[in-house]
Amino acid sequence: MSDKLSSDPLAIALFGEITAVDQMARTKFSRALPEGMELSHFSVLNHFAGVGGEKTPAQLARIFHVTKGAMTNTLSKLEAAGYINIRPDWDDGRRKFVSISNAGKKARDEAVRAIAPVFDDVVESLGAEKIRAVLPILRELRVFLGQA
Repeated sequence: MSDKLSSDPLAIALFGEITAVDQMARTKFSRALPEGMELSHFSVLNHFAGVGGEKTPAQLARIFHVTKGAMTNTLSKLEAAGYINIRPDWDDGRRKFVSISNAGKKARDEAVRAIAPVFDDVVESLGAEKIRAVLPILRELRVFLGQA
């Protein structure tokens, strides 16, 4: 199966398009974000804005498919900006818990307002029906790749 897949022009075209879209979307979103906010910062703040609660740095690293070191770096910058709170685990002093601060909620909301025109342009250009049609396929692909 893997030999066939590696030479399958359809698979190569699919992943080529996904890679190109990912790169261009990241560039557009990064340029639209407020000064000093990186895409990784927004992603963490947006996650907490959606789910609330607390997570450990290791849980966040798994959620975002990054190394613990990369997540620690992102969390350090967010904490320095006052966007998250990091507290020790009172039962296990080796662990920490992360949550979004009020300033982080405001920064996330400001970032959403800043990138909204990018989202609006995409929906207007492609059309809502096309986006609705492709979303189930992209979700299925994400789940499949997440299991690998």
